[in-house]
Amino acid sequence: MKNFSTWMILMFVIMFWGFRVLVAFFSSYGGGQFAGIQPLNNTMEIVLIFVVLVCIVLIVKRKMIGALAYLCAYGLYFGADCMSTLTKVFNGESLSVSTLGSAFLSIIGIILPIAVLLDMLADKARKANPRDKKTDWFYKDEKFDRELDERADHNNYRNY
Repeated sequence: MKNFSTWMILMFVIMFWGFRVLVAFFSSYGGGQFAGIQPLNNTMEIVLIFVVLVCIVLIVKRKMIGALAYLCAYGLYFGADCMSTLTKVFNGESLSVSTLGSAFLSIIGIILPIAVLLDMLADKARKANPRDKKTDWFYKDEKFDRELDERADHNNYRNY
């Protein structure tokens, strides 16, 4: 996890997870809503919180299975809400503010795992062809090799 983009995506994932924890907590114990958001399924939300916690640990360790499990879990949970909202929009039904807020969070819940997976795939490509600025100037610089060869040819060493 050397890139700034990887850290930012992971911070958004953790913030979204924390937000979902608060939503589940307030719906279970407070009996109300947190920021006007109600979980789609309270039992599944709690199960999903623990599944995503394990996925976050795997994502930090840069394991592809963590990104895939994260995508599957959130895709199945939030995908159904996105599809139902889209069918309501296409049928011309009016939507309430809470439905639009829930749809917005569902879209974020689908975009984050896709971003994690794409970042993970890009990181795998970087690991196949790593670049290190500290050593590439010496090992991968043909210009430096040519300069060394020219200096070696013009020295005035004498063999006695």
